[in-house]
Amino acid sequence: MPVLWLFLIVLALAAIGFIAGRMRVTSAGGERPHSLPNYYGWNVAMKVMAPAFLALVVWLLVQPMLVDRQVTAGLAEGAVPEGSTLGLVMSDVRRVAGGLDTAVSLGLITAGDADAMSAADSDVRSLLGEAGVALGSDVSPEVLEAAQRYRAMNATGDFWRSAVVLLLAVGGLVWGVAQSHGTFRARNSVETGIRIILLSAASIAILTTIGIVLSLVGNTWHFFQIYPASKFFGSFTWSPSFGGGSELGIWPLLWGTLYISIIALIVAVPIGLFAAVYLSEYAGPRMRAWAKPLLEVLAGIPTIVYGLFALLTVGPLLLSVFGRDGLGWMQAGTAVMTAGLVMGIMLIPFVSSLSDDIINSVPQSLRDGSYGLGATQSETIKQVILPAALPGIVGAVLLAASRAIGETMIVVFGAGAAARLSLNPFDAMTTVTAKIVSQLTGDADFASPEALVAFALGMTLFIITLGLNVFALYIVRKYREQYE
Repeated sequence: MPVLWLFLIVLALAAIGFIAGRMRVTSAGGERPHSLPNYYGWNVAMKVMAPAFLALVVWLLVQPMLVDRQVTAGLAEGAVPEGSTLGLVMSDVRRVAGGLDTAVSLGLITAGDADAMSAADSDVRSLLGEAGVALGSDVSPEVLEAAQRYRAMNATGDFWRSAVVLLLAVGGLVWGVAQSHGTFRARNSVETGIRIILLSAASIAILTTIGIVLSLVGNTWHFFQIYPASKFFGSFTWSPSFGGGSELGIWPLLWGTLYISIIALIVAVPIGLFAAVYLSEYAGPRMRAWAKPLLEVLAGIPTIVYGLFALLTVGPLLLSVFGRDGLGWMQAGTAVMTAGLVMGIMLIPFVSSLSDDIINSVPQSLRDGSYGLGATQSETIKQVILPAALPGIVGAVLLAASRAIGETMIVVFGAGAAARLSLNPFDAMTTVTAKIVSQLTGDADFASPEALVAFALGMTLFIITLGLNVFALYIVRKYREQYE
């Protein structure tokens, strides 16, 4: 049974349970029930949905891993051809299995034909082409046999998944309806369930962070077992080669990341801070009402749009001024300056919005005291408001810096792909995030150091951004002034 239909059936059973639980307690005579009728209905609905959906989610996570492991263990010795890898073969197996499922659903073949066909007597490749699955080569007998086992195991798993989920839903329905009597404390049960749901929701971010860190640590450790950490952190050359002999020094990538981020902050911090001062101290209510939302629209623009803006507008504009027809400093439109300027524009609302909120939080009594001593508005801003808001502004700048370090699309479109150490801001360079994308793109062997290096780069970037965020929080907490 498809997952969507299973989901809808469970929801329908929960709705039936809600009505049944509510009607049972209202139709029963005797003394007044402990809770309102709706609580009894929600108690039944929660007992239907909670175990069923939990089992569904766990099954959807575990089944693919178990099926992949079983199919991989059953591959014949000659299933992995020379020059290929087990990961690529399993990718073909999944693609063929999906194509057979599509062909069955389109009526091109029957389910029995899909299970019985062989690579010797059927043109599997043309059949999959009709189903919309393109393959670069013919399907080997080993891959077809593995794909058939993959389909069979998934079909068995889907059947038992539907059976278990429906049994849990029906069991919860019967259990909840049986509890729907006047002495049962339905309100306490529902509130406990809601508390557990809220706790689970609050734990998702923490568990996700832990999962990300564990995946990075495991693959990074695997990478350093293949490629020495001394070469990774001690080399100034980035030259990956999937044929062997790669030099994977991180310093050119870190230099490009920091160089572009510094230029972005040079653009964003003054403009964002001046905009914040104007909006909070000089702009009237009507001006602020439309100017601040328009400024914050910049934060909602997708970064790929900024990347296209850098590639199609800012890069050619800079090239016309600093290129061969101008000052001769720039060889192409993709350069550190191009990506830095566009990234700085993207960061303006981050700096301005946070700084505006911080400046507005400075008590009005400080302004009034400064005016009472004879200071002008500009003197009050320079000598009272900005010093009072400085810790928060520094924290906002550091948070914007961590955002700049993690940017990808603007760098891909605007900065180029060259990993080099150069002081010229008009040279093409690249960053850690851009190289993570390039190293994981394509059909390269996932167990090779050229692919695993992406996790080492990600771990390094994670530590840098985490350090910046922790430092920003430390600055804000240590130097924040408390005003009564």
